[in-house]
Amino acid sequence: MSIHPLAGKPAPKAMLIDVNAVEKAYYERTPNIDDPSQHVSFGTSGHRGSPLESSLNEAHILAMTQAICDYRAMREIEGALFMGKDTHAVSRPAQRTALEVLAANKIETVIQRDDGFTPTPSISRAILNYNRERKSGFADGIVVTPSHNPPADGGFKYNPPNGGPADTDVTDWIQQRANDLLNNSNREVKRLSYESAVKASTVHQADLVSGYVDDLVNVVDIEAIRSAGIKIGVDPLGGAALPYWQVIGERFGLDLTVVNEKIDPTFSFMTLDHDGKIRMDCSSPYAMASLVSLKDRFQVAVGNDADADRHGIVTPRFGLMNPNHYLAVAIDYLLTNRLHWSVGAAVGKTLVSSSLIDRVVERLGRRLFEVPVGFKWFSQGLLDGTISFGGEESAGASFLRLDGTVWTTDKDGIILSLLAAEIIARTGKDPGQRYEELTQELGKPYYARTDIPATAAQKAALKKLRPEALAAQALAGEPITARLTRASGNGAEIGGLKVVAPNGWFAVRPSGTEDLCKIYVESMRGEEHLNRIQEEAWQIIQSVFTTAGR
Repeated sequence: MSIHPLAGKPAPKAMLIDVNAVEKAYYERTPNIDDPSQHVSFGTSGHRGSPLESSLNEAHILAMTQAICDYRAMREIEGALFMGKDTHAVSRPAQRTALEVLAANKIETVIQRDDGFTPTPSISRAILNYNRERKSGFADGIVVTPSHNPPADGGFKYNPPNGGPADTDVTDWIQQRANDLLNNSNREVKRLSYESAVKASTVHQADLVSGYVDDLVNVVDIEAIRSAGIKIGVDPLGGAALPYWQVIGERFGLDLTVVNEKIDPTFSFMTLDHDGKIRMDCSSPYAMASLVSLKDRFQVAVGNDADADRHGIVTPRFGLMNPNHYLAVAIDYLLTNRLHWSVGAAVGKTLVSSSLIDRVVERLGRRLFEVPVGFKWFSQGLLDGTISFGGEESAGASFLRLDGTVWTTDKDGIILSLLAAEIIARTGKDPGQRYEELTQELGKPYYARTDIPATAAQKAALKKLRPEALAAQALAGEPITARLTRASGNGAEIGGLKVVAPNGWFAVRPSGTEDLCKIYVESMRGEEHLNRIQEEAWQIIQSVFTTAGR
């Protein structure tokens, strides 16, 4: 992966978006229904696009919101709908548009008061809290966010009554209905003016911050953090977590400093990511360069992306931790210290997460639940307690309350950040030090991810690949122990291939949004072994591509 010369440096003014131009495009541009790139398309985290590319405009929000209203009616979802938004330039106008449709459809809608921001985990928790003792009249939610995407982008995702990301059967239905509405110029969309919508009896402005913050004592040992006086630095990266972190420090008397309190839809305070773009990726050392530079001021410093469903952990000695490394540390700590959790509950990980997690789980005598990429695979297990922890290699995770019941069924970057402080308070060691100890005991992982160009035919060939088509018997000198096109945990299609040996593996899957394939490789033996796996993975992929035709 090539690194842009400005990566890790402050964004030049010339790169900042024109917020007025983005909002103007949101309202004035309309999608071309003959262009598939301008259709509604739900990926693993909802629909994302940019008004400047006519891939997320007012017409899209109108159609998607009406489609969600129609889905609710079909499924008889009659409770409140909690709607949050992040700090991207498009999020405020998009939430206004959605509110116009929800009010016209007489949906009981709850939003943060005073036009405030609401992170994804707060919406998930609010849905679950509302539904906790109910047998009917369940709530669901919408989050207006493109997550860590660049400032000109917008996004829109739906969380059903289980509080987590909607599964494909739901998103496929909403996507099809929304595109049908677009094809008919949104004539079937019900809509009020914003002035009428915001005053409607079905629209409720609430304090969603306090409910979430007050409840944190039931999922993280806040008292241990306070008593130990752990010095915490926080950079919300200009996202929706800012008002939450401001309250958390004050409410609990923590030694917590928010180092960046700016809300700016241009995200002018960001340092550029690896490719020279502004991206609020709290797992990127380039995007997190400002916070990493302050690492010696705090015992732990943490960051979140724009909707706070991801976390970044910075320690004085190790700097920004690799997400896989912190997940292994978090799982090891939680399984050892959450005494009220069921020992029968599984630990969930995506199939491209580190095998160090497998070794941690095996050492502690617990069960591993490996699934394809996408947090939706963990939601039901977190809800019913059969999964105690679910984590993705992209720095997204959540876990159960102290008593072993559900906290959120969507990713929560805030509790993963606070957990890092709890680990220091309870063990006297920061997560980087604990990671070092784990590697001495279980082996050190060497991990790499690369992207390669792939045509539509080649991507399709990967998706159709069957395990028996792979002739190789060894990987980098070790016998192949598994050839997977379905995840071992739930049997779901992974849309690609994973090949496993005793001390290494690789996985390849096509991108859902670009003409690329993503190759993930890990070795537990060293860099040379990692390079051998990469070379052999490339040869296997090339043979698949040759069959598909270059």
